Amino acid sequence: MNKRKTKQDLDNLTNSDAPKCDTHVVHLDHVRSSKVQILPTDKAQQMAEVFGVLADTNRLRLVSALADQELCVCDLAALTKMTESAVCHQLRLLKAMRLVNYRREGRNVYYSLADSHLLNLYRCSVEHLDKSNG
Repeated sequence: MNKRKTKQDLDNLTNSDAPKCDTHVVHLDHVRSSKVQILPTDKAQQMAEVFGVLADTNRLRLVSALADQELCVCDLAALTKMTESAVCHQLRLLKAMRLVNYRREGRNVYYSLADSHLLNLYRCSVEHLDKSNG
């Protein structure tokens, strides 16, 4: 989805007849029961940073490539049609957020997803898109 389309969707939501409360009544029982589930600000900030790093086409393509197996930088560059330098730059950002792990084998560096949580997040996102797109 391009940025122009996303901005248009956002403008339509804010300028149109978006659903809203007709009466301004706070349902204290709902507020109290939801209070224990709402994210603390610091945790929400950390999650926003992870989603921010994942909000990049190239990084998501690298995650998709690593979803099935460990790959070296050369393989990732060939798969994504990016330069090895560009792949390394993207992997550095993913590594800084502890989303990927690496290991050295001689002169090669092999990358893998850090844990099953990222793999589950990736697969759930793909499943959601598949379901949304029919």
